[in-house]
Amino acid sequence: MAFGRSSRRKRHVDPVTLKILVAGGFGVGKTTLVGAVSEIRPLRTEERLSEAGRPIDDLAGVEGKNTTTVAMDFGRITLREDLVLYLFGTPGQDRFWFLWDELAQGALGAVVLADTRRLEDCFAGIDYFERRGIPFTVAVNCFDEAARYPADTVRAALDLDPEVPLLMCDARVRESVKEILVGVVEHAMEMSAKSRQPATT
Repeated sequence: MAFGRSSRRKRHVDPVTLKILVAGGFGVGKTTLVGAVSEIRPLRTEERLSEAGRPIDDLAGVEGKNTTTVAMDFGRITLREDLVLYLFGTPGQDRFWFLWDELAQGALGAVVLADTRRLEDCFAGIDYFERRGIPFTVAVNCFDEAARYPADTVRAALDLDPEVPLLMCDARVRESVKEILVGVVEHAMEMSAKSRQPATT
């Protein structure tokens, strides 16, 4: 004690770091989502679309897109003083799916972005996380020009299990993306707690 004031400093808390994947089809907004919320300059591995890729890349609905992620996007966001998320955006095209297994190692959970104009493009991501038991949330990216459907209609179209959260978002808006990420963490924690519960007879 010096002059009646405590000299004790606030104890430093090392934050818990969690890995979250951002998956979905080609052109659904994964790079945009990571960039909108990252507190650091996001790492991007985008390359321009080439003539050689035109027969492979389906540009229906995203005709204005001229780049693609070839490895991953990476960003970071601090949700609380003691909780930091590392975001890894997966490449969308089929020919880069071999990278998903590497990116998925150690992931707490995932966001599967969906576009109602090309809803079938997110089936692969849903199937991937279901098969590997990785908790995930489906986030419908509400593009300005896309039709809006009730959440129950989208859920039925995707044939989602009842416990899988489905949320609407705007991947360009930081607060909207933060809500999605909080939802992923909460869902993953809930699923983890359920898996630890003893089986009842």
